[in-house]
Amino acid sequence: MSNLTEKTFILGMDVSFMDEIEQHGGSYSDVDGKEQDLLSILKINDANAIRLRIWNDPVGGFCNLERTVEIAKRIKEQGLKFLLDFHYSDRWADPANQWKPKAWEHLSYEELQRAVCMYTADVLRTLKEHDALPDMVQVGNEITPGMLWNEGRVGGEEHDTDEQWERFAGLVKYGIAAVKSVDADIQIMIHIDRGGDNAESRKFYDRFEALGVEFDIIGLSYYPWWHGTLDALRDNLHDLAERYGKPINVVETAYPWTLEQPEGIEWILNQEDMLLPGYPASVEGQTKYLKDLLQIIREVPGGLGHGFYYWEPAWIPSKEEWSVGHPNNWGNLTMFDFKGRKLESFTALATVEESDVVTYV
Repeated sequence: MSNLTEKTFILGMDVSFMDEIEQHGGSYSDVDGKEQDLLSILKINDANAIRLRIWNDPVGGFCNLERTVEIAKRIKEQGLKFLLDFHYSDRWADPANQWKPKAWEHLSYEELQRAVCMYTADVLRTLKEHDALPDMVQVGNEITPGMLWNEGRVGGEEHDTDEQWERFAGLVKYGIAAVKSVDADIQIMIHIDRGGDNAESRKFYDRFEALGVEFDIIGLSYYPWWHGTLDALRDNLHDLAERYGKPINVVETAYPWTLEQPEGIEWILNQEDMLLPGYPASVEGQTKYLKDLLQIIREVPGGLGHGFYYWEPAWIPSKEEWSVGHPNNWGNLTMFDFKGRKLESFTALATVEESDVVTYV
């Protein structure tokens, strides 16, 4: 795809592990085995956007500001869209983990608000200085249960209170204000993990609407073995589009191309009964999944299907241990084989035509 505009249907890839893989000897190649730069391979094969996570002060030194600047410059050089995902943590932030960075552990709530604001603005100003400003920013990652626990924690009996939701929304608002202070044109995504769960999605976004959290894009994670059927995803996307009138991006998804487990490795998805019926764990099954997923997103009412990002298509098992202490459990959910060779499932992206654009601008 070419001549990207703000209306382009996003065909995105999260390659946050790319930096660590490259620095420790891993590499990528096209189907013919010819080694190439990963971002070049992705662009040639119709990806038009890249997502990166950023951690405050991570063990191992990857996905921090210094390394994010270097990768962001490469993204911009390729002419790709750039989504930056603030975790506001030194490590993974997700529905089970939304822990504050160590440097912020003893801050009061008001100090925490200021820290979110200053840190967000500092990161973006630094990227701007290097001509690597993101087009879109996530203020938090999978923040269904809140963020920056416990001050911004919601959900469960103890924390599902009006006061906690106000505190959580207050932290998010400071992050959004910081983004807009650097560049008002950067779009804001609010990302939760409930792709197939309409009731919980509505509960979350109803709360944010009532609390006056102003953002541009709804972001949903959808992993079928956790989040339900494709029909459940379709129903949720349709309802959210009609209810809120905002563009929706399936900002995390994946599907396996094999269940084969190399010795000493255990995949997070490793059983037939975890698969969607009719979508085998094969390159063909992965391709079919992506084609059908993209069709569902394109059919969101009002042209509000914004696109998708595949989560870590290039996280090949090239190392025994990762700097974040994470096991090799994703290598069958990538879009490259164990040695870094591109899979034919990228052909699913080519089914999205130049005319497939959203109309939200």
